[in-house]
Amino acid sequence: MNPQRVCVYCASSRQCDPVYHDAARELGVELAANNVTIVYGGGLVGSMGALANAALAHGGKVIGILPQFMYDLEWGHNGLSELLIVNDIHERKRRMISDVDAVIALPGGCGTLEELFEAITWKRLGLYAGPIVMVNTRGFFAPCVELLNRCIAERFMDPRHAAMWTLVDRPSQVLEAIRSAPPWRRDNRAFAAL
Repeated sequence: MNPQRVCVYCASSRQCDPVYHDAARELGVELAANNVTIVYGGGLVGSMGALANAALAHGGKVIGILPQFMYDLEWGHNGLSELLIVNDIHERKRRMISDVDAVIALPGGCGTLEELFEAITWKRLGLYAGPIVMVNTRGFFAPCVELLNRCIAERFMDPRHAAMWTLVDRPSQVLEAIRSAPPWRRDNRAFAAL
């Protein structure tokens, strides 16, 4: 599958190591070069801003989805292809994952991790069926995958659930990971309770 539209979860921190912003910029350029529309949280700074600005600078289409209270705090990026203002964080998350071909997670804090785990949960329940790719910059997601594998080992999840996500080291590997992700049928919810 060649993705046309992807959701990217990323952070707004300006204090993290600049290597994370570099990875976000690299992903933005890669997606723009391949005519992939980015749907993200609509922020102006941190990895959010780096991703959006790089994609826009290379002719990409970037759609931000921002809750009203964040817009009121002037956290939004006003130079996007489209900035959608929604009622709350829950609507933001639903809109971000709706009608996308894949989900990509860049390193981030509790908000990014919560979004990633929600996407994995939705996939497990058959509410979302696309690829989920984690960009493992500086080994960031290794402990996360270790925890998910522990969930499988302790039988809170089925071994088949390990096919729900893919870990890559570099943004340049994301599109190939999406293309080669194993298909996930929505009826896999049949073993969601195992």
